[in-house]
Amino acid sequence: MENDPVSSPSHYKAKSGIELVDVIGHLNYCRSNAIKYIFRAGNKHPDKEVEDLQKALWCIQKELSRINECLTNSNS
Repeated sequence: MENDPVSSPSHYKAKSGIELVDVIGHLNYCRSNAIKYIFRAGNKHPDKEVEDLQKALWCIQKELSRINECLTNSNS
């Protein structure tokens, strides 16, 4: 798998060749970042796998808060 650190970093490409940008391009910030951190966990920096998963969890929690706020406001 060829690594181009600008346009096609190897830590954002699956072994199958699928690139993360093609998967998350239509999602909002929190959802796309959560997927990004899960996708690269253990690949970009193997020693930071847990940190990447914690970042993904933070993004998911932020997105859940946003959704809950929208639901609360729509029920007001």
